[in-house]
Amino acid sequence: QVQLVESGGGLVQAGGSLRLSCAASGRISSKNVMGWYRRAPGQQRELVASISSGGFTKYADSVKGRFTISRDNAKIYLQMNTLKPEDTALYYCELDQSTIYWGRGTQVTVSS
Repeated sequence: QVQLVESGGGLVQAGGSLRLSCAASGRISSKNVMGWYRRAPGQQRELVASISSGGFTKYADSVKGRFTISRDNAKIYLQMNTLKPEDTALYYCELDQSTIYWGRGTQVTVSS
């Protein structure tokens, strides 16, 4: 069984920063991709950023230059700078090792 636990969400003013963390536990494959997705109210869930076990990263165009994903084994982090109100969403951690696992999400709210 695999569990993903996110932390670090909260309320911040536009222009501020937050750092999200996600810890994976259980049977973790040595080769996997972990990432952050988000779902804003009334919107579909979208990829924010992902990082492979080999360190390859991918970002949504909307966050390039503002967000940085990093990992330390089975933990990933998302440093979010220059936050905008449109970044407000429920942020989910995802682990893809053939089977996909999701965390429960952490809320990020950016006030204007």
